Amino acid sequence: MGWVATPELVAASCNAGAFGFLALATAGPDEAIEMIDKTLELTDKPFGINFHMFQPGAEQIVEAVISKNIKAVSYSRSPTADFISKFKKNGVICIPTVGALKHALKAVDLGADALVIQGSEGGGHTGSTPTTLLLSSVLQQVEVPVIAAGGFRDGAGLAAALAWGAAGIAMGTRFMMTQESPVPQVTKDAYLSAKIEEIKITKKFDGLPHRLIFNKYIQKIDRSNPLSLLLISLSSAWRYKQLTESSFKDLLKAFFAMLRGDDLTISQSIMSANSPAIIQKAMVEGFPNEGAMPSGQVAGIINNIPTCSELIMQIMREFELSYTRFKEIGEAES
Repeated sequence: MGWVATPELVAASCNAGAFGFLALATAGPDEAIEMIDKTLELTDKPFGINFHMFQPGAEQIVEAVISKNIKAVSYSRSPTADFISKFKKNGVICIPTVGALKHALKAVDLGADALVIQGSEGGGHTGSTPTTLLLSSVLQQVEVPVIAAGGFRDGAGLAAALAWGAAGIAMGTRFMMTQESPVPQVTKDAYLSAKIEEIKITKKFDGLPHRLIFNKYIQKIDRSNPLSLLLISLSSAWRYKQLTESSFKDLLKAFFAMLRGDDLTISQSIMSANSPAIIQKAMVEGFPNEGAMPSGQVAGIINNIPTCSELIMQIMREFELSYTRFKEIGEAES
């Protein structure tokens, strides 16, 4: 949700009754702190931040989270035990996102207070296990609350997730497709027109399984050879350096952190530089056919762009109807 979960979208979702996470993985430390302050100005409701513990300026972001009493942090790749310990000592709730059972177990061992498990239906970096199966396998082996992600958009999905044993649901694509989302309308229109079968996974984009809308640009990348991918990645890495105002030392530090923490090859770690700059082309600059559009498969059945308030109210109405039906069925069978 880099460049999407902005202060405005996070505040709107929190004010409507959800718990939003501010996306800081594509921000430098100064910008990240400004975004936290802006969100605090826009809402008095609790919210969290999402970041990479290996990103340039991570130490400053950690200190800002603690000093500004931010409620929770979300992270996924290359978690740092020292940061997690520091968060927990200061009462910050740690809610990492995982896409596999082994990562869930590791996250709990490192101190996670809760988990977001994202099934293969989810957008962006994702695993290979469908949400229902991943949820079931994780619930059998952990004792912390588990939130389900991947394939959710409405109240019926919320009711189903609770019935499966989840503590709630997390949604990215659905909130990206709201009025308060900063994504340009032309890009939102591209999401609205996408079909389920056009939202697929490729490893060519950044070395990891990544679910995106297969527009012409991504189709080209998916067919690319290793040399052309390397050239694209080096170009994107340079652009990422400019975006985050990182030094070469910072980039090298992040590169080796990914190698250690994500079990990536050297080529995969280089390719991971692809992601931010190419996503920005579509999601910020408004050129959906020239960039990348991470997406959950659920975009293929979303057909409107409500406000956050309208979305939450609709979800709760649908949930109540679904819950009533489940209860009536149970009473009839008993």
